[in-house]
Amino acid sequence: MTANPLLETLIPLVADLSRELDDGERYRRLLAALRQLFPCDAVALLRLDGEVLVPLAVEGLSPDTLGRRFRVSEHPRLAALLEHAGPTRFAADCGLPDPYDGLVDGLHGHLEVHDCLGCPLYLDEQLWGLLTLDSLDPASFGRFELDNLEAFASLAAATVKVSQRISGLAQRVEAERQLTELYKQARQQPRELVGQSAALRKLQDEIRLVGDSPLTVLITGETGVGKELVAEAIHATSPRAQRPLVSINCAALPDALVESELFGHVRGAFSGAMSERSGKFELADGGSLFLDEVGELPLAIQAKLLRVLQSGQLQRVGSDREHRVDVRVIAATNRDLAAEVRAGRFRADLYHRLSVYPLPVPPLRERGRDVLLLAGYFLEENRARLGLRSLRLCAEAQKALLGHDWPGNVRELEHLVGRAAIKALARHGERPRILSLDVQDLDLPMAEAPPLIDEVLAPAEPMPAGVELRTAVDAFQRRLIEQCLARHQGKWADAARELGVDRANLSRLARRLGIR
Repeated sequence: MTANPLLETLIPLVADLSRELDDGERYRRLLAALRQLFPCDAVALLRLDGEVLVPLAVEGLSPDTLGRRFRVSEHPRLAALLEHAGPTRFAADCGLPDPYDGLVDGLHGHLEVHDCLGCPLYLDEQLWGLLTLDSLDPASFGRFELDNLEAFASLAAATVKVSQRISGLAQRVEAERQLTELYKQARQQPRELVGQSAALRKLQDEIRLVGDSPLTVLITGETGVGKELVAEAIHATSPRAQRPLVSINCAALPDALVESELFGHVRGAFSGAMSERSGKFELADGGSLFLDEVGELPLAIQAKLLRVLQSGQLQRVGSDREHRVDVRVIAATNRDLAAEVRAGRFRADLYHRLSVYPLPVPPLRERGRDVLLLAGYFLEENRARLGLRSLRLCAEAQKALLGHDWPGNVRELEHLVGRAAIKALARHGERPRILSLDVQDLDLPMAEAPPLIDEVLAPAEPMPAGVELRTAVDAFQRRLIEQCLARHQGKWADAARELGVDRANLSRLARRLGIR
């Protein structure tokens, strides 16, 4: 009786299903059997991860292939294999580019005319990945029927499934351990809200207040004020701190992908949707979801977002199945959403649903001398990055920072300090022990800086003996307010921002002090 090559190849693999093997050895045996059945120069097992194919095992390909990630949209051969439910053989002279061009062992040129075969793998009717075979002989696969590869693919899928079941529990335990460690590290080394101004202290108090509640928060403020940092602080002080904080920048997504990113999609929902995918809401289940630049969402998506906020239910794109999620939403915008509602660009019902607890973040120009504390924070970061013993600001540079209006807020300051440090270092032939940044390094527009506190405290004439404290304090406040008004050409709102007080309170104080 003539031996059946397919049967002879499959029997050892079936026996392997009951053996305790690590994933690497199990996959190596699978590919060795595949090359025995289909003699060829290169084989690969690839797992589909979103829109990318990740090599898990290869034979006949360069070792660095395992480190590569093949984006399906950039490789038409791989896309064609995924789109067809069964095996696919490409013509030897097929003009489609091959993803393994230049990667076949022993081939130092381009992968020209060759034989190419592949088959998708399914686990529980879900697309899992691919098997691919390449031979430098253009007629290598001509004497084999595609049915043989399809039968082998079924066993390959069973091998993958067994491997996942064996290692799945250990992987989940390890993933939970790593996640716990990450959260511990995040709590031990949180990104700080640096500053001591009254405006920042008020913001920190509100973060602590709302963080412990389940309320939806709408963070507002100019670009660069640190809205994402505030969102992280809210999550860290909430009962959900042990669960993930998932972030998405709504302004950075094309309109066609926003719904998929938020709610997920099923295979075939749209062109390029090769597999089922969870959206950001499902990834954040049990935790918090940060919607940055929420004012950029299209109106059609706003309606679907409102439904999730109201009911906790969503549908993936292309599916009628309901998914329930438990997510605390923290949104942020630099737009005036109330004005956007009046203009018809933002839904009023969604605005009210998001702004259950509105939380404005003050711009840097309203935080007074916080600019110097923040500058010190960024100076230390750059000192370590540049390998310097010390990095500091000279007195004139400090005054320049205090006098700048900071239209780009904290982000502008961070970038400015980084640039200034590099410029200052370049001025020195040898690396100095102490590197000082001067006004020229900052390259800020010239502006009259507010006086440092010791300059304000020095009166034009010494106070006479026996002056009561209240009189001395009134004199100091009067002089400080008059100087501030002079710098801002009599603009009370600007003076109030610099002094860190409410405009109405400043007006009442000025009237009491006799300032017109």
